Amino acid sequence: MNKTLLAIDIGSSNITAVIARNNLDYKINILGTGSSKSSGINKGVISNIEAASKSIKDAVLIAKKNTTEEFDSTIVSISGAYTKGIRSAGSVNVPNGLITENEINQVLQMALYNATIIPEYEVVHVIPISYKIDDSSDVENPLNMNGSRLEASVFVLTAKKTALTNIKSAMKIAGLSVNNFILDGYAAAISVLDEQQKKFGATVINIGSTTTEFVCYRGHSMIYNGFIPVGSNHITNDLSVMLHTPPLAAEKIKTEYGDLLKTSEELTNKKIRTPRIGDEKNSSEVSLEYVQTIVHARVEETLSLVKKDLKKSGIHESLGAGIVLTGGMSKLNGLKELTTLVFDNFPTKISNPVNIENGYLSFEDSKMATIVGILLYSLEPNRGFELDSNKNLIKKRKTNENTAKMEDDLALSSAKEKVVQKEQPKVRREQDTSASKTNPDSATTLTRLPENSKKKGVGKIWNMITEWF
Repeated sequence: MNKTLLAIDIGSSNITAVIARNNLDYKINILGTGSSKSSGINKGVISNIEAASKSIKDAVLIAKKNTTEEFDSTIVSISGAYTKGIRSAGSVNVPNGLITENEINQVLQMALYNATIIPEYEVVHVIPISYKIDDSSDVENPLNMNGSRLEASVFVLTAKKTALTNIKSAMKIAGLSVNNFILDGYAAAISVLDEQQKKFGATVINIGSTTTEFVCYRGHSMIYNGFIPVGSNHITNDLSVMLHTPPLAAEKIKTEYGDLLKTSEELTNKKIRTPRIGDEKNSSEVSLEYVQTIVHARVEETLSLVKKDLKKSGIHESLGAGIVLTGGMSKLNGLKELTTLVFDNFPTKISNPVNIENGYLSFEDSKMATIVGILLYSLEPNRGFELDSNKNLIKKRKTNENTAKMEDDLALSSAKEKVVQKEQPKVRREQDTSASKTNPDSATTLTRLPENSKKKGVGKIWNMITEWF
């Protein structure tokens, strides 16, 4: 059954809630959206459960005003501030020679079992990096392939149990429950990377108000994640302290005059007046060159910290397709050029998330990268296999086109079977009826047949039935 989803992005500046489901064509249908200012959240971590709960509740109530649909499950984003990523591997034998979803689930579960997880941490994602079937190592999707042994290398993301419990508590006070978690940076990467970037590898840097999260992708898999407790609000704080001006005035200066491209010659004679803290009736004059120096220093420091982390992890030399910037601060003029310089001329791109068409708001905004990623992660039918935060296998959904095709095949097979039954003795028909009663799930089994198993002719239909059972 097509279920309705509540997706919640718990950001440091805003909390966004979206109610959505798949329509008949398996496209994402937005039913309601809501947003509220974040409270009780500091640098991606809940610091006040009561305040955070109220912000979450406010966002959800706004979203619910737009629809009468009741949501069946809830997925919430988590910050990389309290996460750790580790590598692991697993292998299983394939008794029947054909790899099904069952074998894929088993090999991922085995890789998770082999992982060394700190007791205080809980599993959030188990994402396959690569598969190997017997001697074939370059396997992208092992489903329906043949072999005797399946191996998988995985990236296991874990998060502190206490942090997850705090989110669950805040949600519970708001009258909500959590069915699943997703890493903030992982969601952002899903929403902004194209197929080529996912395949060859890229690093997504999501710069928000108080945090910078980055995720390294390669071969359609997350292979590393990092976190720095610095964001665009720190630029505001720097301007407020250095210019002795109130935070509101500093934010306005950052928005209107923050520019990393203007040269000193262009700014030398340009000045602005700013109110002074404690004496806002009077103002002081400051040069735009000084403002740019403050902004430039903070942004460069943030990017340098990301680079240092990537170098320490050994990922820096294999960034593949380059760097993709997103998040609210990616709108800062000149950020792309400065990032290219800091990362030694690596290709750099600023990307907005995929715009899911709806009648409420535009998702084609860098601030919406995480919430769009959550929706794609939960409702996109062409997702790859992985284990979610409940350690359940995420499967590829069948689109209506495929479902209709299978239903047509079943109807055709059923019609041919009736013809066969008419040509056979009554005793044989009774045996067939008895056999169908002992296999009540036979229809379900039929729908899982691969495309290449369809054959023509009465004799071949009988071969198909013997293969199924």
